[in-house]
This record gives sequence, C-alpha cells and structure tokens, in this order.
Amino acid sequence: MKQAIMTEPGKIIYNEVPEPQPGAGQVKLKMERIGVCGSDIHVWHGKHPYTSYPVVQGHEVSAVVVETGSGVTEFAVGDRVTVMPQVVCKECYPCTHGMYNDCNSLKVMGFQTTGMASEYFVADAAWVLKLPEGLSADLGAVLEPLACGVHAVRRFGDVTGKKCVVLGGGTIGNLVGQALRAMGAGQVLLSEVSACRLEKAAACGLTIHSPAEKPLDEAIRDAFGDDGADVIFECIGNGKVLNQAVEIARKGSAIIVMGVVADPYPINMGLVQDHELSMIGTAMYRIEDWKKAIELVGQGLINLEILITHHVPFTCYEDAYRLIEEQKDKAMKVMIDM
Repeated sequence: MKQAIMTEPGKIIYNEVPEPQPGAGQVKLKMERIGVCGSDIHVWHGKHPYTSYPVVQGHEVSAVVVETGSGVTEFAVGDRVTVMPQVVCKECYPCTHGMYNDCNSLKVMGFQTTGMASEYFVADAAWVLKLPEGLSADLGAVLEPLACGVHAVRRFGDVTGKKCVVLGGGTIGNLVGQALRAMGAGQVLLSEVSACRLEKAAACGLTIHSPAEKPLDEAIRDAFGDDGADVIFECIGNGKVLNQAVEIARKGSAIIVMGVVADPYPINMGLVQDHELSMIGTAMYRIEDWKKAIELVGQGLINLEILITHHVPFTCYEDAYRLIEEQKDKAMKVMIDM
C-alpha cells in the first residue's frame, strides 16, 4: 500500500509498505478522508515544537472498518468510523487521573508517532468511534477539530449565559465559536482579519469583528458593555495576539490558550497577576469530548459543511499544504481524498 511520508519540512514522498494486520483488540481501517490542520502546517514549515522527521502525518480522519482482530465485538466490517489519534502510557499521573490527553509520554499520530496518511491503518478499537448514521466521510474527518473545540470550552467550565470572545476565525476558531453557542453561551464575538472567514462565522450565527474596522477592546465594549467578556479563547497560535488578550481582558476573567504558539513572545504576566486573570491551556480532548461533539452534530447544532473548502487527491498530498499557503484566508478545511 502507499504511505505518504514527510521526510523534511516541505517535502513528501510515497513509499510502498506492507498492509498492516490487526492484532487482538484492534481494527483494520481503509482510510477515506484526511483533514489538514494548522498544526500540520507548522510541521510543513519545520516549526512544530514537538515534531521531528521523517513523519507520517494524518490525524483528522474518517475510515471504514475492513477487518477486526480477536476480541473486538463493538465494530463490524463496513462500519464507518473516526479515530482518536492519541497514544498514551496509561500509567503516569495524568493517565491515572483521567487526564490521558496530557499523558507524560503522549504521542500524537502524525506528530510524534505514525499518522494515518496511508491507504490502510490499524488502530486500537478503544480509540475508534462510530460515525453517526448518514454522516459523510468529509464531515466525519472534521469531528476531530470539533472535539478540540468542545474540550477547550469545557476547560473553562459552564458557559451558560457567558459572554465569550474568540480570537481567530479559522477552522478551530470557528468550531470553538459554534461549540460555545451550542453549549449555551450567551453571546459569542469572533474576531478575524479575513473577510472570507468572517463571512463563514456570520453564517454560523456568530457575532463578528474585523480589526480593520475598530479596535478589539472597543468591539468588546460594544458587544458586552463595560463589564466586558467573561472569557477569551486564543485560537490563532500567535504570541502577540495572546498578549493582546491579556492586555484587554476584564479583571477576574479567563483566557483559554488553544493555538499552538510556535514562536516565543513576551507575555505581560504583571497584568495576569494584578488583574487576577486565569490563563488556561487546552490540549486535544478526551473521549467525552468526542461523544459531545458527535451529539452536537447529531442535534444539528454545528455547521461542519461550511468549513470544507477544498479537496486534494492522496497522490498530490503536498498540494494541500501549498493550497493553504496560497489561499490562507479562503482555504479552511482542506480534505485529502483517499
């Protein structure tokens, strides 16, 4: 079978490798779709802080079960599924306290261990989830970033009636905004420089802000009054923007750090201390986040279709990265068709 391998930043080759065979408790999957995300782009540029080369990417996927290993009873050939792309030790403090998404030796498929960019892949059944009946292969591959968004919302806590700001209108920012609305937030203001992304956010029912039209702090006052926002989600991975969030945050509010900040940037920790701000990191997801994401989609509360903008054949994998580079504001979720 063919497997796509990134041998160095900006270069992907294809190797012929044997088809994997499922062992006990595993399922063999025929891949259908692979989504390309912002973290993948960091790897493409050689700027992901936790990835080395060569690496097989692919962590946002949909697939079909083609074979099951011994002991697997919850899946059958023909089931359409997605995969939680985490490899954990199950023994460290985070793992034994329900925080396996933060395992001390966490490996993420496509970054620190082999991803799913191949025609077939074998996964542990415990990390595989069935897709809802009738959900397309495209939408199945977008459940992973939605689960990230759900987990980020849960890191803050109960958002019922809360005033929320989302910085960044890419796929992750959009899905955080949609998850906030679906999970009961009072109002969601999404700030983004791209007119195309703002248009999509507005179509998803989010209040939008363009920095070109007015300063962010003014937009927050206009939307929420003098009391400002209860929580700000940084979904860009830009240190300068994260520091901006610190400087405009209401005293006693929270900042959720979701973007992968690849380049160091000084943060005004004096304000974090003096204004009693809560800065909360959010890393990936847990099984309950996936189940909530699937539930929200099943209830029709999340618009995934609007985010899928391009399709690229598996044999042209590099084109997906180039397309995202060339059409940064128009390329949202680019799908690799297997």
